Amino acid sequence: MGRAEARRAQQGSARRTRRKESTGKKSGIRRFFTWKKLVGAFLGACLLGILGFLGLYLYVDIPTDGNRDAQLQSNVYKYADGKVMARVGQINRESVPLDRIPKPVQRTFVAAENKTFYQDSGVDLKGTLRGILNTLRGQGKQGGSTITQQYVKNYYLSQEQTVSRKLQEIVISLKVDNKLGKDKILAGYINTSYYGRGAYGIQAAAQAYYRKDVDKLTVSEGAYLASLLQAPNQYDWTLASKAGQKRVQERWAYTLDNMVEMHWLSKQERDKQKFEIPKEPKPLPGMSGQTSYLVTEARKELFAQGVDPKSFDAGGWTVTLGIEKSKQKALEKAVQRKLTDDLNPKTRKVDADAQLGATSVDPKTGHIVAMYGGAGYPKHYTNNATRSDYQPASTFKPLILASAMENNAVTQDGVPITPNTIYDGRNRRPVVGGTIPFAPPNEDERTYDKITVQTATNNSVNAVFAQMGADVGLDNVKKTAVSLGMDGSRMEVRPAMTLGTMGASPLQMAGAYATLDNHGKKVTPTLVTKAVHPVNGVDTEQQLKDPIGDQVLSRKTADTLTSVLAGVVNDGTASEAVKNTAYHAVGKTGTSDDNKSAWFVGYTPKLVTAVGMFGESPKGGAQVTLKGTGGGGRVNGGGYPAKVWADYNESVLGGDTGADFDLETDLGAGVPPTPTVTPSTPPSTSPSPSDSPSSTPSGKPSAPSGRPSHSESGRPSDPATPTGGTPSGPTDGGVDGGGGTDAGTTTGTGGRGGGTGGNSANSVPGFN
Repeated sequence: MGRAEARRAQQGSARRTRRKESTGKKSGIRRFFTWKKLVGAFLGACLLGILGFLGLYLYVDIPTDGNRDAQLQSNVYKYADGKVMARVGQINRESVPLDRIPKPVQRTFVAAENKTFYQDSGVDLKGTLRGILNTLRGQGKQGGSTITQQYVKNYYLSQEQTVSRKLQEIVISLKVDNKLGKDKILAGYINTSYYGRGAYGIQAAAQAYYRKDVDKLTVSEGAYLASLLQAPNQYDWTLASKAGQKRVQERWAYTLDNMVEMHWLSKQERDKQKFEIPKEPKPLPGMSGQTSYLVTEARKELFAQGVDPKSFDAGGWTVTLGIEKSKQKALEKAVQRKLTDDLNPKTRKVDADAQLGATSVDPKTGHIVAMYGGAGYPKHYTNNATRSDYQPASTFKPLILASAMENNAVTQDGVPITPNTIYDGRNRRPVVGGTIPFAPPNEDERTYDKITVQTATNNSVNAVFAQMGADVGLDNVKKTAVSLGMDGSRMEVRPAMTLGTMGASPLQMAGAYATLDNHGKKVTPTLVTKAVHPVNGVDTEQQLKDPIGDQVLSRKTADTLTSVLAGVVNDGTASEAVKNTAYHAVGKTGTSDDNKSAWFVGYTPKLVTAVGMFGESPKGGAQVTLKGTGGGGRVNGGGYPAKVWADYNESVLGGDTGADFDLETDLGAGVPPTPTVTPSTPPSTSPSPSDSPSSTPSGKPSAPSGRPSHSESGRPSDPATPTGGTPSGPTDGGVDGGGGTDAGTTTGTGGRGGGTGGNSANSVPGFN
């Protein structure tokens, strides 16, 4: 025997010995899970699944009629008192034969939704199984369906997300694919799909978006309509955000690129395609005037709260708005009396450029009680109350002071920022402590000396708030503004933001000021107060978010801002229009760069109303100046906007005209001055120290000269009378007209917070 054979024999003997040493028995788990049993169980499960599917296939048949139950229903919109505002009628649907749809347009739908449509069996098993698993996990909408499956869901089934509905969809899709053929399925899919704007089917969509019949559609327009099916309302160009517009353009390009890949479009033809901007939406049937804006905004609000657009537009909903009919009519009449009656577009072309939007909110409930969006459909489709493409200008300044107080910010000299803090109001004064050079002009190049924040607010002094923004930190200013409901995506962190150069809507500004009126508790203005729809024959109320949120500002900060804003009405830029009214009011004016917008945002203890006036060219919608409107000169916030505001509030407040603000603050113009105590003994004839004040501070800035009573140290300040410029009427601090510098954006500044600091007795605290 050789060495190798001996070694193998020895190893074999060792293995036999180990087997003998073992018990010779398998464990319980191994006895139970033998490979034979596992294979048998798997095959048995497969057999049961196949038999179950065969049974389902034999049991489920193609329905004899489509799902048309919702077509005859309307959505009803009601005022706050339950009276009907509008009924939106039947579904907008018109089916067309496939041969009326241009072949390239047909192909855009296949390229966008289901590239394997002409090869598959009607079901995407992988996507469908994923969808069933998502349904079992409660993860909502599935995706991954073929065109055939989507057609079956649209035409034969409901939109519910259940496993049983998904299984029905699979079976019916297989049968439909086998029975109808691809052309009929594609025609059915294109004619039953929802495209937004209440349009079902491509003919209705062609009219809704391009004002043309389906046979006139181009391949570019077809690609847009095909792209809409993924997210109709988010991809509607006129409703979409900037991000939504970018996504739909990407989806449009994806569709055309797929057509090139599938040899349905040449590379040269693809390169020639341009994205066709859709037309503005038409008014809903029976919609005109302000109702058109209210209904459209209510729909958008519901969709933002999670209501499925397709389910909603199928009908059967009753939607109650917070709009009070008496207040709505009063707002419309105020616009007519104080603005429209003063315009004559036939003799003054600039008058045709004037647009106005307004939102009125109950600060205790957050309900929008009145809204003015413009001339109404079809004269003006854009809702001026919700548009956010114009600058709010100086109406943003109170938010800077709010941020200063919330962050315990201090001046460059370490003095806490309050309404009594003194700043340098000189025209084009360079901002100290910023990361980018900035020296904005005051309106009309007027210059001020040392003035309090209260006086700077009354007169809307740009130099003061530009410096305050640097003291607080621009990042902090933005954070405060966003917490009050402003759109952070439109707010670049740069010095010019302190002058209100971002975009904002009357709706947003009403929400920010309503939060001040509500003592710092967040108010999100809400149009819809209740929405009910039938679910399996039972009226079900949609869950809506509470318009009143958390405390985002301390009560002291909010109430101090209210007190400060009283000075604007009593002695400042809104005094001519609002001061002599019968109710207690506060507010802030604003006029943007080149007079393209003018604002007044104000409130009483019961009502917050933001009025914005915008210069918009009737041809193309470009932003233009308001100068010369109504035959006057510059349009300021204290002019038309404040007059509309005052007329509206005078009409609607009624018995609330005498209501007082419940303020917990000892600062600002709204706080009564401390009485001067007369000495009981004759004053001493001994000389006083040379550095003592020459007069006793009154505790509040005097009006209308703008002379602040004291600084933070109790030291009287110099007069605030401007030394330059001779404007007529109230002004409100327009933004940089070209003299200031703002070299670019910045990632933000840290600001100066926390400390109390101090100066010597002979210095002026807070002076920069």
